[in-house]
Amino acid sequence: MSNELTIKEFYEAACQAAIETDPRGKDKVIKSLTDAKKEYEKMTNEKKKKNFDLETLKNPYADSRILYGDINKKVSKVICGIDLEVGELMLTDRLNEKGANIDFAIAHHPEGSAQANFYDVMYMQSDIIADWGVPINKSEGATKKRMADIEKRVSSSNHMRSVDAAKLLDIAYACMHTFADNHVATFLTNLMEEKKPEKVSEVVEIIESIEEFQMATTNNNPPKMFAGSDKNRAGKVIVDMTGGTTADVQVMSQLANAGVGTIIVMHLPEEHRKECEKNYINVVCAGHIGSDSLGLNLMFKAIRDITKKDFEVVPCSGLLYIKR
Repeated sequence: MSNELTIKEFYEAACQAAIETDPRGKDKVIKSLTDAKKEYEKMTNEKKKKNFDLETLKNPYADSRILYGDINKKVSKVICGIDLEVGELMLTDRLNEKGANIDFAIAHHPEGSAQANFYDVMYMQSDIIADWGVPINKSEGATKKRMADIEKRVSSSNHMRSVDAAKLLDIAYACMHTFADNHVATFLTNLMEEKKPEKVSEVVEIIESIEEFQMATTNNNPPKMFAGSDKNRAGKVIVDMTGGTTADVQVMSQLANAGVGTIIVMHLPEEHRKECEKNYINVVCAGHIGSDSLGLNLMFKAIRDITKKDFEVVPCSGLLYIKR
């Protein structure tokens, strides 16, 4: 038997690992898949049924998809970047001309059809925020409002630009966003629960001890305080790093009312930061690239663990790669 993965095996293992590390818990994820199946089976409008994304019946993350390529193609070497678009696909083609033999290109941030409706994955936030202590009616209402805002923002994007390039270059191509983000969110959550930091400075020190963030620091992108003080007591610490994009700004005050003292983020809009400051919530920004890199590296490890097969990773476009 070949030790090489197929693209299908790679993708399915990544999806399985994402479900197992989903902050909501596996039972809630399985229920969401069951609900999607029921919705599909009840459809009477043939046009809507024809356009239904059947992938949602087995993959609950709209922002993670195989975008182009033969799913039965063997994979021994992948190229992966935080953003992997037309330029990086041209780079892949050039590297292959020089004998790199790259089989599969993986973007972290959504591209193509996965970018067009990536806001669908934000429904996760309703349960995640509720688990942090916000009443479900408030978390659900805020999430629906934010999803509608993001839908309008992405509607004008040239979604298929990079996919068209992948087709012309005949490069197998996928994006794996929440697939990776679930890993970093759960990893850091478990670490904080294990270490139980008392001061915000200790929260920062724990993040700084992780190799990906050390690598980001050498690039002048260290973890930083965005609100509060490292001398403050941390209180209840939460990690907000999955669910598509940042929650609605009104959630910040709701988290304060729920007893949250410190939020760890990979990035945060200024209006959200100000709302945290107003509500005395400490904000530790671990850093976007360090956080995404940690999530991807943990995802690759999980794929190897599930499939018992290995592959080489060529990092590009910001990925701080460590074979974990």
